[in-house]
Amino acid sequence: VGEIGPGLLSLVGVARTDDVDKARSLARKIHELRIFPGADGEVSAAELGLPLLVVSQFTLYADTRKGRRPSWQDAAPGEVAEPLVEAVVAELRDRGATVATGRFGARMQVSSVNDGPFTVLLEV
Repeated sequence: VGEIGPGLLSLVGVARTDDVDKARSLARKIHELRIFPGADGEVSAAELGLPLLVVSQFTLYADTRKGRRPSWQDAAPGEVAEPLVEAVVAELRDRGATVATGRFGARMQVSSVNDGPFTVLLEV
């Protein structure tokens, strides 16, 4: 559904305790995180004008501490999570970012090419 060229893939998981303020804060952090090489050190997606692909990903809240079946008890239910993922997207767009999205709750095939040495887990 959504597609970008070189940019930033953000898999966004929503916890039961998250709210709109956290969603907006996460969007700002995603956009301003200085993780790309620049002439004078690291720069952000915002500084480079990079597009973002935001995909909802409840499985980020999988709890695998017990047994062999993950529990998603900490993940927000869809009716709570969907508006918060939309709030992340809206905040990014309000900041001037080009944002593509997946389809909330759908089975998706997400492909990415990592052009760098790391993946970052952000929590706010």
